[in-house]
Amino acid sequence: MDKRPLKILLAAPRGFCAGVDRAIQIVELAIERFGAPIYVRHEIVHNRHVVENLETQGAIFVEELEEVPAGANVIFSAHGVPKSVPIEAEDRNLYYIDATCPLVSKVHREAEHHHSAERHVILIGHAGHPEVVGTIGQLPAGAISLVETVEDVEALEIAEDVGLAYITQTTLSVDETAQMVGALIRRFPRIAGPRKEDICFATTNRQAAVKRIAGRCDLFLAIGAPNSSNSLRLVEVARQSGCEEAFLVQRARDLDWSRIAAADTIGISAGASAPEVLVEEVIDALREHRTIEMEEIKVAEEHVTFKLPRELRKIA
Repeated sequence: MDKRPLKILLAAPRGFCAGVDRAIQIVELAIERFGAPIYVRHEIVHNRHVVENLETQGAIFVEELEEVPAGANVIFSAHGVPKSVPIEAEDRNLYYIDATCPLVSKVHREAEHHHSAERHVILIGHAGHPEVVGTIGQLPAGAISLVETVEDVEALEIAEDVGLAYITQTTLSVDETAQMVGALIRRFPRIAGPRKEDICFATTNRQAAVKRIAGRCDLFLAIGAPNSSNSLRLVEVARQSGCEEAFLVQRARDLDWSRIAAADTIGISAGASAPEVLVEEVIDALREHRTIEMEEIKVAEEHVTFKLPRELRKIA
């Protein structure tokens, strides 16, 4: 029996961003230079496939430094850490390498700049996300207020004579963040903002590509982990852009074939921490059931790379 045709609209850019690629490379090169095991505080990036692959090479993932033996080598994840973490590492004689994405570090520097200028900082982000925890931890307790919604902005209680600035998590919805920034400016017209927006270029590009294809899809699949902020945003953007049947899948085994059976056109993208091999795995699974026609929709070229830490450059 002939397979039914299925059109796949493949978003580009998709998958690994420069910060994720750098973080994974840091773990691999550290294992090569120092030998296994290398401890990593928190998942280096939010993707189980990536984490499990690094574990086979000799990485051991922990949530807190207290799980790392004294004198061991440890890497901080791409999401960034509070200032207390490297201090603790030094106190315990742990040799550490910081794999924080440079664009997250940029937000950290902005927070410090505003604090030194005696401004109270408002952070737009998701409570509990490692990046947000790390950013809040750059300043003394109480120096940053976190807002997640426009309603949170309206509920802020800040004296009129207090200088204010805002910063954002790097992996947010572009459109929702714009709404929240607008709400902040309406409430606090003199509030200072970043010279260049904090949402990273990779997040912006991936959301733009999803917007371009969502209206043409019967079903949209975002490949990524459930704890990946940027992957979850792709699902939200697809739904807001015309494809209500949008879902997050970690890999091919998560496909809902009852939904796929009714679709003639499927859109696919991948979060910035999802490797291309998982995209290929999903497409191969679809190909087993349907006759595939592929169209890639590209909205931007990405050629950005970030320097490795100095101690790893010679072996890269």
